[in-house]
Amino acid sequence: MAPYKSLEEYNLEITDEVKNRYSSIINEIGEDVSREGLLKTPERAAKAMLFLTQGYKQDAVEILEGALFKESYDDMVIIKDIELYSLCEHHMLPFFGKAHIAYIPDGQIVGLSKIPRVVDVFARRLQVQERLTHDILECLNNTLKPKGVAVVIEASHMCMMMRGVQKQNSVTTTSGFRGQFEKIETRNEFLKLISAKLS
Repeated sequence: MAPYKSLEEYNLEITDEVKNRYSSIINEIGEDVSREGLLKTPERAAKAMLFLTQGYKQDAVEILEGALFKESYDDMVIIKDIELYSLCEHHMLPFFGKAHIAYIPDGQIVGLSKIPRVVDVFARRLQVQERLTHDILECLNNTLKPKGVAVVIEASHMCMMMRGVQKQNSVTTTSGFRGQFEKIETRNEFLKLISAKLS
């Protein structure tokens, strides 16, 4: 398992297997997979699916542990508006939005780029937003061992927008808090800062 490597090379055996399954699906829904516009679609779809689920082959803990630094800074560190894209495990349709993450260090900090990478590792799996929020929160809390961690995710779900209730403007918000962020004053400071336009 690699800590974090963007999937550029594909296992040919797995890709061929997934490609064949997509060919069958295209045929079963009534399309002609031999039609010019669809000739390469099964392979493209297979590679897209493998890319969108590459988080199963990545290790979020190892990503964080490879970039920990001793530092006496003990105020809030916030990374907000982290873009995320995931697949709903119920319908395998996309959901997408932003994650806002904060932690309060306790003797060590982590390289800032590692937190968005952790978001990607968990987002690039079949997910529900609630578990995605929890996975990110627990990984940061258990690995960084900070004084507190906060995670808020806002996302739009294609399974609600394209099918089912077909509500195009709905946004789902989930949150999780550990340590000092369980105190209302610290939590409110975080929520105020992620809502503010500072620039």
